[in-house]
Amino acid sequence: MSEIMLQQTTVAAVTAYFLRFTARWPDVTALASAEDEEVMAEWAGLGYYARARNLLKCARSIVDHHGGAFPNEHNALLALPGIGPYTAAAISSIAFDRRHTVVDGNVERVMSRLHDIHMPLPSSKPLLTEKAEALTPLERCGDYAQAVMDLGATVCTPKSPACGLCPWSQSCKARQAGTAQDLPKKTPKKEKPTRKGYAYVVRDSLGAYFLEKRPDKGLLGGMMGWPTSDWSDAPTDTPPMEGDWRELKEEVLHTFTHFHLRLRVKVLMLKASQDTLHFVSTDKFKPSGLPTVMRKVFDLAHSDVMFTQDVK
Repeated sequence: MSEIMLQQTTVAAVTAYFLRFTARWPDVTALASAEDEEVMAEWAGLGYYARARNLLKCARSIVDHHGGAFPNEHNALLALPGIGPYTAAAISSIAFDRRHTVVDGNVERVMSRLHDIHMPLPSSKPLLTEKAEALTPLERCGDYAQAVMDLGATVCTPKSPACGLCPWSQSCKARQAGTAQDLPKKTPKKEKPTRKGYAYVVRDSLGAYFLEKRPDKGLLGGMMGWPTSDWSDAPTDTPPMEGDWRELKEEVLHTFTHFHLRLRVKVLMLKASQDTLHFVSTDKFKPSGLPTVMRKVFDLAHSDVMFTQDVK
């Protein structure tokens, strides 16, 4: 679980989530039997929500096909949902002490400096992996993998590396060449495009909110949230129901991995209570269970006095 949570996410961001998950679902069998909505709500705010869906699929596959125990063979790990080469190598080495090379961003930085490699990422990934594999020992592979990752996270840091504390300082070619600060080099990223859209927040006279589950595939897949338009250069304003919609003056700004998003928020206050599956009562509605962009929409809607006041 920790390795999947740590994919493209820092330890500082993951720690609280990991502790909550393991307290609520202490083993893979408990997680496999959890409701999808509960797991997705607990994951809210951590981002990259496909990981949460794959985490559930992985737990269920382990229970259904491996008797509730993680396979210890590298190829069997790769066959599990959501587990790619990095995660399989990390589990193999750390959990089962098998000789597999673990390469994350920290390890790439250490290898690029240790060998003074100026080829930019991501093109240099195969070469950096080759260098890391050559240093992986036959014994205590898990300890070694964690040591190199921690070296990159705490000593061989992106800025101002503490070279004087590094156990490899004497053999580090980048230190000898005075290029450590400049490595690893990276191919410049393309500028992120900006997409636009509408978010629709509906509240009935008892304070219940209109929510919908997003499709399982795509951004925020399987998460509960406000209905929205398409997200594009020219989104279509298509509210989920007829009514006296009012557009708020401010917009919600959010950045995903591949694009920026600007959401115009429309609100609707109904003059009667609603008894449908889409309306969630105030005692069951938890803003913390929304993905970050949806929580931003909620916060903006609740900053509007006209929307939050009770309907008489």
